[in-house]
Amino acid sequence: MNIYKASDYEDMGRIAAKIIAAEVVLKPDCVLGLATGSSPVSTYEHLIKWYEEGYLDFSKVKTVNLDEYVGLSEDNDQSYHYFMDTCLFSRINIDKNNTYIPDGVCKDAEAECDDYEKKIENLGGIDIQVLGIGQNGHIGFNEPGKSFVKRTHVVELTKSTIEANKRFFEDVSMVPTSAITMGIGTIMKARKIIMLVNGEGKADILARAFKGDITPEVPASILQLHPDVTIVADEAALSRMNEI
Repeated sequence: MNIYKASDYEDMGRIAAKIIAAEVVLKPDCVLGLATGSSPVSTYEHLIKWYEEGYLDFSKVKTVNLDEYVGLSEDNDQSYHYFMDTCLFSRINIDKNNTYIPDGVCKDAEAECDDYEKKIENLGGIDIQVLGIGQNGHIGFNEPGKSFVKRTHVVELTKSTIEANKRFFEDVSMVPTSAITMGIGTIMKARKIIMLVNGEGKADILARAFKGDITPEVPASILQLHPDVTIVADEAALSRMNEI
């Protein structure tokens, strides 16, 4: 496990973007596993800046996203399709036919999950997977439970996750209660993982995930078994790493 201490959120994004940019330069047709939410926004902004300056070419890059809310169409401004298009895809030269996100309004969710797994396999797997971490230790939308779910699946979101995500919606009643998410096994197959964490509010769960027991009650703890994990976090987020 590698740990990079960032001076602030902007620096966190810059450090993570450098790692991703190096992969794009060295392997122009790489497969990037991408995340949504507030954690990766700065990372995407740096990648966009370097593309605009002529340092990066995304024309051959493929991407797969971690998850999507069930019930939100691609044009819904709270869907992860919309987020990725607004925050990254529409601002770089990526072929949108090479970008993959679960279909939140599919007629057959189980079939969609199976198809998503096949898409990742057909791409040759994920070279770098970007992750955040939820307050309850979830990665993607893999919530705490009694076991680690391996494959892409439909998950019912916990009250704490719904509460954490209500800031993106007009009212908590509008937050979807389920999502399609990559499974833990799918995430663990990524050749490299970058976890972005900032703020004192994530200090406790980050320490529990990487210094505590490996348990499905803290889904991110499974990453202790991954051979190539890089944590990019600010000082506040890392403040408890030596306490557990």
